[in-house]
Amino acid sequence: MEKTLNRIHPVSDPEATYFLQVSWEKDLGIGFGLLLSDCQCAWTGTVSESDISREAADIEMDREKYVEELRRALIAGEESAGKYNFVISRDEQNKACHFSYERNLKDGSFRLGSLKLQDVPNPAEVIRELIGYCLDSLGKLQAKTEHLQRENERLFSNWNDVEKRLEKCAEAKEELEADLYSRFVLVLNEKKAKIRNLQKLLSEAKESAVDAKCARDSIATTQMVVKRENNYDASTDEESENPARASLPSAPERRDSSLLGSPDIVDPAPRRKRRQRTAKPAGTGAKVAAYEAEQPAQENSVPPLTPDTFSPSEPTSEMFCAHGEL
Repeated sequence: MEKTLNRIHPVSDPEATYFLQVSWEKDLGIGFGLLLSDCQCAWTGTVSESDISREAADIEMDREKYVEELRRALIAGEESAGKYNFVISRDEQNKACHFSYERNLKDGSFRLGSLKLQDVPNPAEVIRELIGYCLDSLGKLQAKTEHLQRENERLFSNWNDVEKRLEKCAEAKEELEADLYSRFVLVLNEKKAKIRNLQKLLSEAKESAVDAKCARDSIATTQMVVKRENNYDASTDEESENPARASLPSAPERRDSSLLGSPDIVDPAPRRKRRQRTAKPAGTGAKVAAYEAEQPAQENSVPPLTPDTFSPSEPTSEMFCAHGEL
């Protein structure tokens, strides 16, 4: 069973002091008992679960909310001072006491509940129990306070230890940061040196690649120029051969010209000189030499041409052959 003891002051006599003890099993909503005393007399009474339900219905309040209001009014004590009023009225013989509790509002108050308490035959025993309860509560509170004090001291000691460790950790952290920074500077300098070396190698490689490309371009340009010169020399040779070939008429043309212009035959010697002046392809020197060796013999074998020898309409075969050789 749980119990609480509070000090209250009735509205009818604010200077008077009463002690109210509330006891309940498990939950306040299933019923509770009240013990009221002014240190001379004592009154007791109980509130059942049905009484709680009837009071909640009378004020048209939800039952759970009503039970919460009872807990604040009867158990909270000093925490809810001024929010709730208590009304105590005794008969002349102090045989009975009417006790009610109300909730204060801005414009008034409304009653939460009321009950009639009966006097206790031996109030000294009740007062003794109240004093014993107060001492027990005080002992529990002192033990709890001592436990909390020891716990507080332990936590304070742990806090001091943690603070010292934290200071050591901070010092170690600073030392470690300084060491790591020095190492990092060394590594960073090495990396920078490697990067500079790599950049130097890269620039040299780029320069060598540019030089190689320029060399390839110059070689290609030289080859192109040589090829163009070769092509030009070949075309020049062909052009020098083509006028020599074009200067010689075909066989039928030579025949016609020999027939039509037989009286004006010129000496073949200058023609031979022109042939010698033109460029001769390789391998034709022997043929030209043989041809020039035979040419005087043929000229000696050809008889002198006269107008009586042939007529232009009837050319002789010897004449044809002689001019064909030319």
